[in-house]
Amino acid sequence: MAALRGILFDVDGTLVDSTYFHTLAWWHAFRQFGHDVRMNSIHRCVGMGADRLVAELLGPDRDTDEDGGIADAHAAVFSTYWPYLRRFDGARELLVACKEAGLAVVLASSARDQDLAVLREAVGADDAVDAATSAADAGESKPAPDILVAALRAGGLDASEVLYVGDAVWDVQAAAALGIDTVGVTSGGYSGAELTEAGAVEVYATPRELLDRFGESAIGRGLAGG
Repeated sequence: MAALRGILFDVDGTLVDSTYFHTLAWWHAFRQFGHDVRMNSIHRCVGMGADRLVAELLGPDRDTDEDGGIADAHAAVFSTYWPYLRRFDGARELLVACKEAGLAVVLASSARDQDLAVLREAVGADDAVDAATSAADAGESKPAPDILVAALRAGGLDASEVLYVGDAVWDVQAAAALGIDTVGVTSGGYSGAELTEAGAVEVYATPRELLDRFGESAIGRGLAGG
């Protein structure tokens, strides 16, 4: 890898405790259209784009005319949880530490613009953020790498000079498609073993643990040229 110049951050489930609100919102959305989908199955797909999640959970024989309505229903229900969104302990401080270390900090989010504004407010670190993406910036959703391509462009960065921090196997897969190493956090509900098996170079329990071990982490080693 070239000298480390930037860090890309997933937001949902990585910096903000939102994964299970998304799970509930999708459950309600499916129920509105008469589909009884188990919450544990939904949780395993959170982190995919909405189009891929619906296709994965309802299968190829579904009425695809419903897909947009289900996604809209999820968005409407998720918005009712906005007041309850909280950043993970250490999330703001981690972004600030990266910025103070001289790195470009880019939020590589595929959330809707409305949701992203609320998520950024929850993180409370806009002073440390150089750029951010939203769903509007990606042609295809994760695990396709489009949102990361957009994040690199927004930050004026090359894939060879960044690391990605994410919580889902879909994050790791998207980054791997561009040759970007992922530092995983298990705060979104995927286990360390799953993230490692997907290809994460290292895994931490929370943003706070990554911050506490910043110097010895892949980020710290990248800054040191190691």
